[in-house]
Amino acid sequence: MSIPPLMPVYPRCGVRPVKGDHCHLIDEDGTRYLDFASGIAVNLLGHSHEGLIGAIQKQAETLMHVSNLYGSPQGEKLAQMLVDKTFADTVFFTNSGAEAVECAIKTARAFHQHEDGEKARTELITFTSAFHGRTMATISASNQAKMHQGFLPLLEGFQYCEFDDLEAARAMIGPQTAGFLVEPIQGEGGIRPASQEFMQGLRDLADEHGLMLVLDEVQCGVARTGRLYAHELYGITPDIVATAKGIGGGFPLGACMATEHAARGMTFGTHGSTYGGNPLAMAAGTAVLEAVANDEFLESVRDKGARLKTRLEQFIGNYPDLFELVRGEGLMLGIKMKVESRPFFQHLRDTHQLLTVAAGDNTLRVLPPLVIGDAEIDEFFEKLSAGAADYTMPEPA
Repeated sequence: MSIPPLMPVYPRCGVRPVKGDHCHLIDEDGTRYLDFASGIAVNLLGHSHEGLIGAIQKQAETLMHVSNLYGSPQGEKLAQMLVDKTFADTVFFTNSGAEAVECAIKTARAFHQHEDGEKARTELITFTSAFHGRTMATISASNQAKMHQGFLPLLEGFQYCEFDDLEAARAMIGPQTAGFLVEPIQGEGGIRPASQEFMQGLRDLADEHGLMLVLDEVQCGVARTGRLYAHELYGITPDIVATAKGIGGGFPLGACMATEHAARGMTFGTHGSTYGGNPLAMAAGTAVLEAVANDEFLESVRDKGARLKTRLEQFIGNYPDLFELVRGEGLMLGIKMKVESRPFFQHLRDTHQLLTVAAGDNTLRVLPPLVIGDAEIDEFFEKLSAGAADYTMPEPA
């Protein structure tokens, strides 16, 4: 056979982790890596958090799966925690971010398909450089041709608008518009925060035209920015939010959260999931929220994020040919480079055992576990400094 057992859809690197230790990953050959990637913003409590591990172990010994044909004390508990801590009145649990966005799209459309709705409103306005997942609906919601290749035709119902351009969004509203789908801070797109005027403007346009404001907070949500959800930075209330990644701390979990008004079309039989909301996932999500959804923890993320960002801004001045600027909020930071970011990210990984994540717009994503301390921050700068000092830029192709 020429094809490997793992379908070759990922260009997997030579790092092969077999163990995690707080904010480090350990390779099968014993090499230690400082993990400032966090499984792409997933392992927000690091790799050996006693509360999260204990909750999963205890639930695994008790009950792992029963399906959604039965009542769910575990799901009801976590849903109530989210309702109490957020804008939402109701929650649907999924297994991933893409599934959460799928549910959010369906919820926005179902709102208008309700018995007293405007059934022509089926289109969502989405934004350039967005990443919403890899399902057919979520790649259709993105304008990125690299994700479309090989999977045409795309699904209808999406209109692409320039990110952070409020007037362009206003001009695209028509009789078929159901709402907006937007990341408050683009992750894959290069850690690009939307402006205050843009986010408030989308909220105002949605209110004016009876549309749904749907936020994809899969990457920027769950304390990553120093707020439980990033829309709190803008002082706005969404109608629907897709969340995942950090909410399970490493266990597969996502959720679609909505107001009662926005969820009016999600009635019996309109949506479902075999594994969504299973007791094991609910135990993980509950442990994560118990750890992060409090003022002390969120303040610590803001403080560490501010110190890390300040040091990064000072650091990049030493390498003006490599780095341009630092952007982001909390511990969701991006270093925009003046050269292609992927070779540098690989250099840091392979030569200095520092794990980061490449992103669009020649950006290096810095997404450490939210439990980092001064020791990990100092180690990060030691490795980053060494990596910048001995980096040789590739010859132009």
